[in-house]
Amino acid sequence: MKYSSVNRGFPAGNPIANIFVIIVGALAIAVSVVLGFFAFIVLGSIVAVLAGVVGLRLWWLNRKLRGQRPPDNAGTGGVIEGEYRVVDEEQRIEREP
Repeated sequence: MKYSSVNRGFPAGNPIANIFVIIVGALAIAVSVVLGFFAFIVLGSIVAVLAGVVGLRLWWLNRKLRGQRPPDNAGTGGVIEGEYRVVDEEQRIEREP
């Protein structure tokens, strides 16, 4: 039996069956698109929540680490207070062993 290029359509010769196949195929494609859209929304929401949790955790850790650092004399303008004594060169030479 030779395959004819004229009969390349649907395998059923019944036009009602062809319409039914088209309708079922269109419904299957529509359901796939809708389910895919909702799956994309759910997956995107999960990723957004996880990104928010990770970002909040990193912010919290950075905030905690900044609180543990010793103060860098921010309020003194870079001046270190303390007592000192001027030692002449002659006194320094006398004290060295």
